[in-house]
Amino acid sequence: MRGIKPAPESALTFRNQVEALRPYLMRYASLTLRNREAAEDAVQETLLAALSAEASFAGRSNLRTWLTGILKHKCVDAVRRASRESPLPGEDADAAASDFDALFDQRGHWGSPPKPWEDPDGALHQKQFLQVLEACLAGLPARTAQVFMLREHAGFETAEICEKLEITSNHCWVLLYRARMALRMCLEKNWFAR
Repeated sequence: MRGIKPAPESALTFRNQVEALRPYLMRYASLTLRNREAAEDAVQETLLAALSAEASFAGRSNLRTWLTGILKHKCVDAVRRASRESPLPGEDADAAASDFDALFDQRGHWGSPPKPWEDPDGALHQKQFLQVLEACLAGLPARTAQVFMLREHAGFETAEICEKLEITSNHCWVLLYRARMALRMCLEKNWFAR
């Protein structure tokens, strides 16, 4: 065909390396956004941005790290868009508070202390543990999961999360607390109680 130049081999290699990281990027976006379609869109936008900015990738960082950085921003944009487009249903604060209050006695001490992990590093690396953790994350309310993933997985500071999601720092800390407690209960029930 006339007028169409084949892509240089280095561009094909870069494109192949980027495409090979798609499954990792999809897992990351799916956990962060909790919506398959939004995750697909964020990954597509990330891949397009990466391919169009190939010249700016100087190799000073790992390709996966560079792509994850781009994806973080795309996920935050998606969360911001979603919160503007349709408000999230409110969480029943009274029910959530009573669930968590049941974990403590009248003096504020644990009713039953958390069980110690036998080998946390080993458990973390087990594929089954990660599957249970992902299922527990999927069971969190949408806004609670978003705040938790932005803080713990994406590494954003509280002030950044509050700014991006347009929430107060108090609300952010309450959501983080709820997420951690719900994950603790879910993991104790579905992983550590085995």
